[in-house]
Amino acid sequence: MKFLFTYFSLFFLVHFNTFAQRFYELNSGWKCNTILKIKDSGTTISTPAYSLSDWIPAVVPGTVLTTMLENKQIPDPFIGMNNEKIPDIFKTGNDYYTYWFVKDFSESVKSGEEVWLHFRGVNYSSDIFLNGKKLNAKKHSGMFLRQSFNITSLLQKTGTNRLAVIVYPPDEVGNPNGGQGGDGAIAKNVAHQYVAGWDWIQPVRDRNTGIWDKVIIEKTGKVNIKNPHIITLVPGQRKPEGAQKPATIKVSTEVENPSNTALKGTLSFTIDGKKVSKEITIRPHSTSEITLPDLLLENPKLWWPYGYGAQHLYPSKVQFVLNGTVSDEEKINVGVREIQADWNSVTRSKQISVNGQRVFIKGGNWIISDAMLRFTDARYDAEVRFHRDMNLNLLRIWGGALTERPEFYNACDKYGILVMQDFWGSGDCNGRWTDPMKRDDQWVRRKYPDDHNLFLESAADQIKMIRNYPSLAIWCGGNEITLPQDIMLPLRDSILTKLDGTRWFVDYSNSDDMSFNSLGGNGDGPYGIQPLKRFFEYRTWPFNSEIGSVGVGDYESLERFMSKENLVAPVYNTKSKKETVDSVWDYHKYIGYGGYIEPYGKAKDLRDFGKKAQLVNYDQYRSLMEGFSAHMWDWYTGVIIWKTQNPWTSLRGQMYDYYLDPNACLYGLHNGSAPLHVMFNQADSTIMITNNTFKHQYDLMWVAKTIDMNGKETSLGQAFAEIGPSTTRMITPINNSIRELAKKEGVFLSLRLLNLDKEIVSDNLYWLPDSEGNYSGLNTIPKAEIGIKTRQVAKGKVEVTLSNPAKNPVAFFNRLSLVDPKTKKRILPVFYDDNYISVLPGENKTVVMDYTPSSQEMPLVSLEGWNVKEQFIEIK
Repeated sequence: MKFLFTYFSLFFLVHFNTFAQRFYELNSGWKCNTILKIKDSGTTISTPAYSLSDWIPAVVPGTVLTTMLENKQIPDPFIGMNNEKIPDIFKTGNDYYTYWFVKDFSESVKSGEEVWLHFRGVNYSSDIFLNGKKLNAKKHSGMFLRQSFNITSLLQKTGTNRLAVIVYPPDEVGNPNGGQGGDGAIAKNVAHQYVAGWDWIQPVRDRNTGIWDKVIIEKTGKVNIKNPHIITLVPGQRKPEGAQKPATIKVSTEVENPSNTALKGTLSFTIDGKKVSKEITIRPHSTSEITLPDLLLENPKLWWPYGYGAQHLYPSKVQFVLNGTVSDEEKINVGVREIQADWNSVTRSKQISVNGQRVFIKGGNWIISDAMLRFTDARYDAEVRFHRDMNLNLLRIWGGALTERPEFYNACDKYGILVMQDFWGSGDCNGRWTDPMKRDDQWVRRKYPDDHNLFLESAADQIKMIRNYPSLAIWCGGNEITLPQDIMLPLRDSILTKLDGTRWFVDYSNSDDMSFNSLGGNGDGPYGIQPLKRFFEYRTWPFNSEIGSVGVGDYESLERFMSKENLVAPVYNTKSKKETVDSVWDYHKYIGYGGYIEPYGKAKDLRDFGKKAQLVNYDQYRSLMEGFSAHMWDWYTGVIIWKTQNPWTSLRGQMYDYYLDPNACLYGLHNGSAPLHVMFNQADSTIMITNNTFKHQYDLMWVAKTIDMNGKETSLGQAFAEIGPSTTRMITPINNSIRELAKKEGVFLSLRLLNLDKEIVSDNLYWLPDSEGNYSGLNTIPKAEIGIKTRQVAKGKVEVTLSNPAKNPVAFFNRLSLVDPKTKKRILPVFYDDNYISVLPGENKTVVMDYTPSSQEMPLVSLEGWNVKEQFIEIK
């Protein structure tokens, strides 16, 4: 099937002497109705003359709920307690969410053409009818199994056609009883599991029933190319710069001949002006897998993860030429790179290498872009870009969700984010632990799903769909448990070996093969807020697949999905050590800050709570990544944060909210994950440098100083240093002097690295508590009057410079935003090269904001700081 084309090319015309090849989506003009009202057969409904007068507009790709929401039949389930107002399928029965979807479209056939209909995802079962004829011989099942039909002979000569699809919910919908995956029965299907509820989301009431992914019409000549496979071999240890030794490209593809006669032609692959080809004959009504001669690519431009090198992608194409005419063509962007996974005997964990260079994994756990499967190219691009901006280099696709879409992988290829792709299973539902919330015991759940053959067929299909993306680095059997042996063994030893064979397969996400767990427990976590020094001194698992902390946004983030009566700050009881929270907060899975707000002073209201929470957020995630980096290659080979995004309006584990508004977690991580970084070890009060690049860094001047609450500076020293590639080292201890300077009211600690041109290459500002552990000085710090300059440097790009006069205090923790000039509400998404910034006395800082203008009216810049007044500034 044709799903490897880039997401912005929905159809194209190739050169002369070529059939007018077209891809286009059937993504508008659909109508739907419930089977509770419609009793006619599919052969009748799919007849163009059948009346749809009382049918409603449908969202395709989408689900029953997205259609109901679009037609205002339900309230937005992401807002407040609205989800409780929507009937759950466990109580209504499956028929309530079983729907017909109908699409009228114009298409006719010219001589020599073949027309194909592709479904990239239906949840869960379906029957498909076109112009009064049923396309599938038996009911199709499986959320992840694609479908393809040659519809050439069924198209009307008039060009007027009707497609009708009946979509049935999952066979087992599960009881959403509050457990992880509800009662676990949702895992009996080959589908996603979170829809019955999890500790970060409430149940999705229709379990995402619908035509949830793209429906595509494709036109070819008499020969059809399917599932091309591109392998790039990059032997030896490479560097991002300089001339490269050759790389080998291996190409194979399936070639289909639907006609009644044998067809002879030429199959070819072209990249960077080079071409390999083979003369082949395809028997009638058959599909053959053809391997082309290897292609040697001289001096290739390589693809690297972000922070290590460029993400070069070569446009390439696979063609079949029949009688001098291009019958079919696949366009593929090829990233030339090779992934290796080796055992590190020091850490006792796997280490990942790209092009022969080991890469310290700084990752995030990704659930799904939208819990109701409302995917867009723009949202995928924005979310992956945010992860690039966090200076991360890997995303793990959690096993309770899905195989991510090609559009997601396009974004990861573009931004240099490696991907660890789980298959569909989780220890919570699939029987790893005893659980009184589950319907079946462990022995029964261990055999989930019911249809093992469907799982394997779906896995093979999804591997073919995404195996060519250079960002895909690791396959994982499932989340926190192995798949049943009669699934895992053929998947690992037969299917992946045959269909890919180039990537490491780890049997489950916290397997000893990934990270030897000599400490006991489950091999992941902790998940809650932690003392900062613990990130440095507590030795967790050497390749930790899940560790995380808090992540509540500020007031403006919270008011997007809460009513005014629910905008109430949590109240912490210092005696009981517990928080009291509003019921809507609890419903949206709030994870507590405990007593960590208190050192900044008890929150006066929700605005104050949100402001102080951002200080905690920043510190938590900066220290998390610094703590792991401090022990790079001796304790750890990687860490994957649980989790970095929310596909629902959840109040835990997020660097930005569902509406794509970043919070301070993102920028604390951006700082702590920087490729070249100077940092303060919170456990032993030493200054350290970490170098997450392949370059030896020479002649770096480190500079350390403190600034008190009135702006007075005290030098702690400076000296030249150097650091090797992919290394962390301690520079100097500052133990006693720091404690003495901070004991009264706390102090700011400024650490910087400068190059020989005196340019700052790493800049890190800490705020340290007083001897009682409180940030007492921050509550008395004087106001800072600062200068602000703005200018538009290009369309959709704004530059803001903050200037803090000498003898001022530090202008501390400033949040910048772009806002609508009328409503003063934030424009979303906006990408900042830094945020929550502080400006030292006598200095200035410049931030660049990148956004997509939606009107001719220029936005305003909003500024709000800890000791800087809130203000709105026009853009020059």
